[in-house]
Amino acid sequence: MSEAPDRAAAAAAPPQSFAALRHPGFRVYFAFAALAMMADSIEHVISYWIMFQKFRSPALGGFAMLSHWLPFLFFGVYSGALADRFDPRRIIQVGMGLFMLASLGWGLLFLTDALEMWHAMVLLVIHGFAGVLWHPASQLLIHDIVGAKHLQSAVRLAVTSRWLGLLFGPAVGGGILLALGPAYGILVNVLFYIPLAWWLWKAPYGPRFRKEQAPPRAVRGFADIVTTLREIAGNRTIVSMTLLASGAALFVGNGYQPQMPEFAHDLGHGDADVAYTALLAADAAGALVAGLALESRGLLQANPRTAFILAMLWCLAIAGFAASSVYPLALALLFVAGFLELSFNTMAQTLVQLRAPAHIRGRVIGLYQMGALGMRAFSGITIGVVGGLIGIHWSLALSAMALLAAVAALLAFTLRARPT
Repeated sequence: MSEAPDRAAAAAAPPQSFAALRHPGFRVYFAFAALAMMADSIEHVISYWIMFQKFRSPALGGFAMLSHWLPFLFFGVYSGALADRFDPRRIIQVGMGLFMLASLGWGLLFLTDALEMWHAMVLLVIHGFAGVLWHPASQLLIHDIVGAKHLQSAVRLAVTSRWLGLLFGPAVGGGILLALGPAYGILVNVLFYIPLAWWLWKAPYGPRFRKEQAPPRAVRGFADIVTTLREIAGNRTIVSMTLLASGAALFVGNGYQPQMPEFAHDLGHGDADVAYTALLAADAAGALVAGLALESRGLLQANPRTAFILAMLWCLAIAGFAASSVYPLALALLFVAGFLELSFNTMAQTLVQLRAPAHIRGRVIGLYQMGALGMRAFSGITIGVVGGLIGIHWSLALSAMALLAAVAALLAFTLRARPT
């Protein structure tokens, strides 16, 4: 029942280019997950633009972060426990259904010109719960598809597929916004979620297809958080990578994304044109290049020290973007930030998943994502709400520098301890 031999084989095997794509099931998941993430990004492009034009409220942009990520903070481990206990395919399908419901809601409110701030807040919350159902279950699913040997490749490519969707999302979303308008555009967006939900009905993965079955545990709600913390407390790798991801999410996350219309305006591109959508797509392009470049050579194999160094470089790139007043430089720094973010995040996630005990893998993934995604809720405060007081450029730069100091301290502490 132990996965130690699989982990040893994964560590000893020479890196292969695009190893996870050698699995037919993962190829299908990769394509359909990218399409679903593109739909997620399209919804952000259209809804954030309309909210900015209608309400001009940095605080609402901050709430967008709170509503999107607080479900991960409060329900990440619970969602992971559900994925341990039940079929992760069905949990992902429920998430897809909530994504479609949110897009339908936006479209109907745009069509009737009835959007009020409270409507926007409710739809943002629905969207957040859709994400918390998707993410932990998807990590269990890709582990079922490729196993431990090709897990790092699968994690990196799965994240790359999300960034691929985020890259094309602004381009497609901007085109739909201009061609169809916000109402019909976001209604068309519903269709992009369907392929993944449909494929999952018959995909031959999940508990019934596993060679080794871990005894199922009852879902205990918030008590699972305490139990999971106790079980992984002695594993320094899991703990350090979870703290790294949590810190990155807390101080920066993607709290600057809802504020991108204001960054674009300050850089001289305040209209819904190519320059605005290029800013939205720049870090996604950097992450996509990172995923493809690193996978093509099997580079940057998972290592805690490397993850810390990459995270520190990411802080510098984000701070540089915040301070920039030149559009080409801002675009380049966002590209570099995307490259570095994918590199250290996928490395941390791989290390956590490889070392998680099989019987609580979903809970450990949920705990990791509780920090890595749930703590992003507070980047809406540090960047959005504080940005309403001192300006978003200052709030983003100061947040990045605070994170740099925290990561440096965590690296120094980790290097003094013997790694697990």
